[in-house]
Amino acid sequence: MAAGTLTYDQIMLQLKQQQYKPVYLLYGDEPYYIDKVTDYIEENVLDEAGKSFDQVVLYGRDLAEAGIGEAVMQARGFAMMGGYKVVIVREAQMIKKWQALEQYIAAPQPQSILVIACKSGSAPKVPASPHVAVMQSTPLRDYQVAGWITRYIDEWNKSQAAQAKEDRVTIDPKVTQILADNLGTNLQQIVLSLEKLVNGRPAGVNVIDAALVERNIGISKDYNGFELQDALITGDALKANRIVRYFASSKDHPIQKELPLLFGFFANLMLFHYLPNKNDERAVAAVLKINPFLVKNYARAAQRYSAGKTFRIISYFRDTDARSKGIGTGSATEIDLWKELIYKILH
Repeated sequence: MAAGTLTYDQIMLQLKQQQYKPVYLLYGDEPYYIDKVTDYIEENVLDEAGKSFDQVVLYGRDLAEAGIGEAVMQARGFAMMGGYKVVIVREAQMIKKWQALEQYIAAPQPQSILVIACKSGSAPKVPASPHVAVMQSTPLRDYQVAGWITRYIDEWNKSQAAQAKEDRVTIDPKVTQILADNLGTNLQQIVLSLEKLVNGRPAGVNVIDAALVERNIGISKDYNGFELQDALITGDALKANRIVRYFASSKDHPIQKELPLLFGFFANLMLFHYLPNKNDERAVAAVLKINPFLVKNYARAAQRYSAGKTFRIISYFRDTDARSKGIGTGSATEIDLWKELIYKILH
């Protein structure tokens, strides 16, 4: 981690304590946290009167050729209302000339806050300096999504602390995994879906369950990757084939989207077979990077699938993935590939 680099939580803590840096460089391929920090500064540092006189929002497209110089010039100015001067540059990845920024960092205006938000693309290299807070916002990995959803619900409940305790919500761990398997890693999309669930609850409903998910964001409570995984764990061929027939008929469940979820489960199952202490759920969850709630699924699966069988199943996934991409497929359709894979796994 580069000198001066802070996490989102560290930056937000400082901002809420009004410990401001002269320069914020926010960059990375996950725009969610970049927007959260930028929006907080824009909305909270100045009051409404101060925003009218001492807050400037610029856009990278307007500075693309001229460079960062105009933003630096604005930041060098004094606040007319006697507080802070806030200069925000959104979509700054479009800017091509950055020389003026390094000069400014060497001697910034102490009562100015310059925010440079670069979504994707490249960010300027800045010298290590106590005047600069740098945050890199990276996308979640697949295995991090379920934990992130859980933390989001926890934070939502904390934000509602002034309301009655009965207004707070809980989320079924099984539902958390269904959401993680279907929503991808785009945090903005995940948040939109979670907001639909939390705000779309009928009066008096405090649990986010599979039925609520199906009603509000369209993920079937019966036909999803988690239920297919469960069918394979229990050896329920009828249920497994019913689900894959649904997948093959739905544009929302292409085989190349669903295969990685199942592959990940069996890859973890292979690890589970060789863990020294399978009875310690928290230790197992830490190694497999899963919710402790899910450890029992691996224990059940290990009784059905030996390490040798698990190794062969992993090879079946690789073969099916290649064939789904047109390598040696012949005349096999998507449902043919699914049915053959399910048969090989269960027999």
